[in-house]
Amino acid sequence: MNANHTPQPSTPPAPISSTDDDPHAWLEEVLSDRALAWVRERNAESESLLTARAEYAPIRQQLLEVLNSKDRIPSVSRRGDHFYNLWRDDAHPRGLWRRATLAEYRQENPAWEIVLDLDALAAAEGENWVWGGANALDTEPHRCLVSLSRGGADAAVVREFDTIAKQFVENGFTLPEAKSSVTWVDANTLYVGTDFGPGSLTDSGYPRLIKRWTRGTPLASAVTVFEGETQDVSASAWVDLTPGHKRTIFSRSLDFYHQQHVLMDGDRPIPFDMPSDASFSFWNHCGDAIDTLLIELRSDWKVAGSTHSKGSLLATDAAAYLTGDRTFTVLFAPTATSSLAGYSTTRDHVIVNVLDNVASRLDLWRRTPHGFEPRPIEAPFPGTLSVRSLHDPMRAGDPLAECYLLGYTDFLTPDSLFLGHTEPPPGSTALEPLKARPALFDATGLRTEQRFATSADGTRVPYFIVWPCGAKADSNNPTLLYGYGGFEVSLNPWYSGTHGRAWFERGGVLVVANIRGGGEFGPAWHQAAILENKQRSYDDFIAVAEDLIARGVTRPRHLGIMGGSNGGLLVGAVFTQRPELFNAVVCQVPLLDMRRYHTLLAGASWMAEYGNPEVPEDWAHIARYSPYRNLRAEMHYPEVLFTTSTRDDRVHPAHARKMAARMREMGHPLLYYENIEGGHGGAADNAQRAHLQAMEFAYLWRQLGAAPTDSP
Repeated sequence: MNANHTPQPSTPPAPISSTDDDPHAWLEEVLSDRALAWVRERNAESESLLTARAEYAPIRQQLLEVLNSKDRIPSVSRRGDHFYNLWRDDAHPRGLWRRATLAEYRQENPAWEIVLDLDALAAAEGENWVWGGANALDTEPHRCLVSLSRGGADAAVVREFDTIAKQFVENGFTLPEAKSSVTWVDANTLYVGTDFGPGSLTDSGYPRLIKRWTRGTPLASAVTVFEGETQDVSASAWVDLTPGHKRTIFSRSLDFYHQQHVLMDGDRPIPFDMPSDASFSFWNHCGDAIDTLLIELRSDWKVAGSTHSKGSLLATDAAAYLTGDRTFTVLFAPTATSSLAGYSTTRDHVIVNVLDNVASRLDLWRRTPHGFEPRPIEAPFPGTLSVRSLHDPMRAGDPLAECYLLGYTDFLTPDSLFLGHTEPPPGSTALEPLKARPALFDATGLRTEQRFATSADGTRVPYFIVWPCGAKADSNNPTLLYGYGGFEVSLNPWYSGTHGRAWFERGGVLVVANIRGGGEFGPAWHQAAILENKQRSYDDFIAVAEDLIARGVTRPRHLGIMGGSNGGLLVGAVFTQRPELFNAVVCQVPLLDMRRYHTLLAGASWMAEYGNPEVPEDWAHIARYSPYRNLRAEMHYPEVLFTTSTRDDRVHPAHARKMAARMREMGHPLLYYENIEGGHGGAADNAQRAHLQAMEFAYLWRQLGAAPTDSP
């Protein structure tokens, strides 16, 4: 078969979203008895086969050790004088919400103060609670709105919690289960977006209305203050309570990438001219007269006689901007190899995280009365850097105003955490080692390299290879190719004890493809593979697979692919287009029926990425890659492992269910596993995750390991 050939139907199917012509539409009934009976039957088949594999039990034990290990670096968020962390391990599978001071966190074994025990709460209330986060009131950080989901779904219950009393507030703010958004206005007032009944949600299932809700009054009495449209993704509110800089912004998410904003001055709206696909933040702090607006561009912006390129980060005086001034300082402009990975602000500095050929570096910009002054930050390289400012803008004289947490990792280097100082005290360093995780696998002899494949249209596509000890380019390496390629999400190097123990130490090669549709080279890299050009993501992934085969890294007998969510769509499209390239496919919480994706759960919110199947012009290109619609009985496909979750209320489990049912109907071999809990992450606790991942690796070794007769 021609290397660049993509099978296409001669006449795309009609753009109909009804289920009338779909014999497997009944599997869209998430909790119906017949659908769950089908799920349990498939689960029993797959679990019986995969848990009996010799690899399963030891891998599951190894993964549990990794997931429950006590030497993980606790990820923290600052609230007032404390650093909060959600911790899960074998004794606390649902988690402990806990806190410590910075001085205590510095210790090798901090004495954590328990704020909320999720396991005890779940047992006392008879609910399968999964932590969904906490939203604190900036002026009184002990007041929190805690989100708890049943089984890990996106929809959550919201309950007011007092971190001083360490208990839920009696008769406090409470919202029933929904995909809600809540924003503090003051100690007694919220802006709430939730399911208020018919007409209150968008087609995507998110809030359309924002209401002002006062403590002590029923939710039904809350007053509507802002509305979006039904076809929007959502409506939301944001409130800045910083003394001297108080403001409220209401927003309509028109689609996944475009928004309209209304800036309020009391009850008076202020014109807020901004490119609809730009993102922004106000940068200020208590007692500071300077108010800076930071703008990140996703498209080129011609303004005031200048053109600022997509992917740039701009800074300007906020007050001047609101009166019409368009004078900017460019803090970052992309190049052919570099993109903006993010930024963080201390009191006087902007820390710019730059991705250069998929390796992170940092630039520091100091704000002065005369403008911005740049200098680099000396940090570990190459790998992935993450930055989180510790500055609390609500506090005058904040002792951590110029401090930040800096994390570093790469494929073979365990995570490390530094306390960064933009203005280090005399005798100290800019980066103070804070935490370092011990190695989770033996990396002796392992090596990483970056290569480039050439896609169908000539584009150079980078990918990373992690080689196990002693591996050679002899075409016999069990190789797992991973990708995502959507929504401007970058796949940067990461350290994985899971892959280390279950894959590298057993002789497996890992390949991570940085295909178009991702964000590795900024908005342009993403926008090159959306809508009518989505096929380019799949062409890039195929090109990487072909390059691996051509250069002797592996061959189809030993090559497997894996992807989740949009990455599940990626591997679904690729194995239906080029099945001869692969012998294993792990398709996780996937989109697969692209004719109906926009009608299922949050699917309508992704039409800016894929298009609208109801529009004939859009369906013409979607139809050519929709995996569910392009299955053919006469084709020979690798045996696929589909995994999903009943409680996934973002990507409907029917995508995986229907794909598996149709393949079975055609006589194609496959395995299917659906966790009854877990949400979009696939698992609700570490035990479930270890079980799922151990089955996935057992499947991969079954498919890709050495065989008695090892034919091409």
